[in-house]
Amino acid sequence: MRLTANTKVGEIVAADPGARQILETVGVDYCCGGAKPLGDACMKAGVSTEEVLARLQTSGEHAGPDEANWSGAGLGELTHHIVGKHHKYVREAFPRLRALLEKVQGKHGLNHPELATIGERFFDLEQELYAHMQKEEQILFPYIERLERAVNERKTPEPPFFGTAGNPIRMMMQEHDSAGVLLQEMRSLSGGYQPPKEACESYGELYRSFAEFEADLHTHIHLENNILFPRTIALEEAAG
Repeated sequence: MRLTANTKVGEIVAADPGARQILETVGVDYCCGGAKPLGDACMKAGVSTEEVLARLQTSGEHAGPDEANWSGAGLGELTHHIVGKHHKYVREAFPRLRALLEKVQGKHGLNHPELATIGERFFDLEQELYAHMQKEEQILFPYIERLERAVNERKTPEPPFFGTAGNPIRMMMQEHDSAGVLLQEMRSLSGGYQPPKEACESYGELYRSFAEFEADLHTHIHLENNILFPRTIALEEAAG
């Protein structure tokens, strides 16, 4: 696709998964802010649109082996990928990060009171994401899979109790925004996840793990906001 400053960020990453790493590196929001034009997103991130466009021309060189292009995959296949990879990652990461945070806070909390605030934001994020994933796995994703199956079998989809997919999707996207705000606050409080000079190895590991968690959640949200949700709404409308 031909990229310009007016191309929506989410569309760029949906069409070219290799672009994700570039935008992640320069701090451009491609998940919750996926509906914004690239120029606006770059301005908000404080980076040059021209430089980012130039780097995106070589995005294929940055694609990792697990960065499949999900824009043409089956919706059921994508929901299973999200649950099996990203939901699983979140559930495994939270206990480890919580224990590591408690250890670092116990040792460095007196000299670094920001750790307590980071801990509060982390707790809020944990509670929100557990409830969010449960709603997706028990309500929204099964409906998406039934919808796709009915369309493939040329049957009339059974109407869901929530009216249309747009209703829970709006809620999921609002919760994504909330999670994004918490992540931004954690990054700001930690100075961009840069440990202090006197930090021990656990302190450094905590911040590296937070940065890894942030990157995974960005990809997770991107797959839903920019690919799964729009395609679900379009499929539902076509089936109706």
